[in-house]
Amino acid sequence: MRRFLFSVSALAFCLGVFAVNAAPPGTNAEIRERLKPAGTVTRSSRKESAPSVAPAPAVIQMEKVSLSEGSEHEVKMLNSGPGGSMIFEPAVIKVSVGDTVHFKATDLAHNSASVAGMVPDGADSWAGQMSQDISVTLNTEGVYVYQCDPHVVMAMVGVIQVGKAVNMSEIEESAKNMKASFAMNTQRLEQYLSAL
Repeated sequence: MRRFLFSVSALAFCLGVFAVNAAPPGTNAEIRERLKPAGTVTRSSRKESAPSVAPAPAVIQMEKVSLSEGSEHEVKMLNSGPGGSMIFEPAVIKVSVGDTVHFKATDLAHNSASVAGMVPDGADSWAGQMSQDISVTLNTEGVYVYQCDPHVVMAMVGVIQVGKAVNMSEIEESAKNMKASFAMNTQRLEQYLSAL
């Protein structure tokens, strides 16, 4: 009984905090449209045996990305897109030293934050606010990995190569450790790195 009361109290507290601190922008109709499900779940009418465990998928190599044109680049934070659910679009880009990347809060409840230990030595880190745009100027050459804080468990991550990939071996090693925190899309970061 004590555990149940604690859970109800904790849930009420969380809901109260979200209601006060995280009011999403837009009308109720706009919010419902952004939050509506992207598909349906169906149940089979036939009896099935116990589910089998599929082997871990091999990392699928992505097409190599080329240097983006211009000095200003836009990355959208999305609930779903061509690359799957909970993604940055584009998820992998190559830019020049000194270029600026604008992260756009296209869908609600996302942010962009650099991952500690997964940026070049001496590079500035960043952490955007929830549901807010953020612009980052990248002045240090190397590979940067960033995430959406509330959706990192779903592998909502992205990769930026600035100039040459001078720290790729360190990033690949850190990516192996980060993969353990993903509950789904476990191959996503490795696929993104393969596109550089």
